[in-house]
Amino acid sequence: MAKLIKTEEEILLSEAANGFLSQSAPVSRLREMRDRGATSDPVLWQEMAAAGWAGVLIPEACEGADMGHAAAHVLAREMGRNLTVSPFLSTAVMAATVLRQLQDEASATKMKAIAAGGLTYALALDETSKFDPESVALTAEKRGNGYVLNGTKRFVVDGGSADRVLVLAQGPEGLCLFDLANGAKGLQRDPLTLIDSRDAADLIFEEVEVAGDALLGGEGAGYDLLRPALEAGQAALAAESTGLAEAAFAMTTDYLKERKQFGITIGSFQALQHRAAHLWCEIELTSSAILNAGRLLDEDPKSATLAVSVAKARATETAQKVVQEGVQMHGGIGMTDEFDMGFYMKRARVAAEWLGDYGYHAGVVAKMRGF
Repeated sequence: MAKLIKTEEEILLSEAANGFLSQSAPVSRLREMRDRGATSDPVLWQEMAAAGWAGVLIPEACEGADMGHAAAHVLAREMGRNLTVSPFLSTAVMAATVLRQLQDEASATKMKAIAAGGLTYALALDETSKFDPESVALTAEKRGNGYVLNGTKRFVVDGGSADRVLVLAQGPEGLCLFDLANGAKGLQRDPLTLIDSRDAADLIFEEVEVAGDALLGGEGAGYDLLRPALEAGQAALAAESTGLAEAAFAMTTDYLKERKQFGITIGSFQALQHRAAHLWCEIELTSSAILNAGRLLDEDPKSATLAVSVAKARATETAQKVVQEGVQMHGGIGMTDEFDMGFYMKRARVAAEWLGDYGYHAGVVAKMRGF
């Protein structure tokens, strides 16, 4: 198992990120965006890019910071605490992981643009209500020197605002991964209203013509190219969910220390203490799973699948448990829109489904352990 202790650099990065996000992107910013109907925050993304976050996984040769997956998890965790709205996971984590495998001039140019905050991506994967990336009905028909795409992708996070989209399609020789402009002719974007007030869309491809150079990695190599990016995204999303859980837990324990009943604080009630202690233990165990996944993605990415699925499954279960308990222990106020706990509950619910729910990742773990 990888070393499960945060380095001094990771601690400093966490403190810096926490200070920046607490000031520039508190939960009140999400509330304000929700109230005016905004689902993306391009100004904040530029500030994050200026801080080097957009290039966290991009090589220095492409003007990135190349800090690694463990550092990306530190940033994602702090974003989860504040429910930060950004294309960080889609662009800086998953798209960057795809592009850095290609090692060609076109990909290097795109990575430079990502690091500078000038290019964002969405990943068009799901076609049903559940995550199943290898089950693809969207077709890529070979025509001349290019391809024609037909089909529909559902629940494309950042699909309404991203500049470009990575699309997994069924080609003549197997699964193919395409990189195309999000405004390509024949590509219809239907915005979705998600419960966590963030950008997503259904993408409908009707005779979308793409040039041959839009194909990444060759015919039939699409999933092999995409898989490392999915695992990077799943682990980073687990980190974000754990940051979310930590913030919701802090809100709950603060309330237990302040709320009085019969003249004494309810935090002195043993039953509530036991429930809070259980949540703390779950968060700590999940944090260790995320640290392990980050270390393996940096040191031995080909062996990280099990660790990533453990982290995502645990983070999904922990975050939902913490927010549900948080609402219950706050009582009536926990159910009101004026109280922030509802925002954490909604984000936890969306994160639970994105990139594979608990059942999906528990299935991966069971299969890899021989069950």
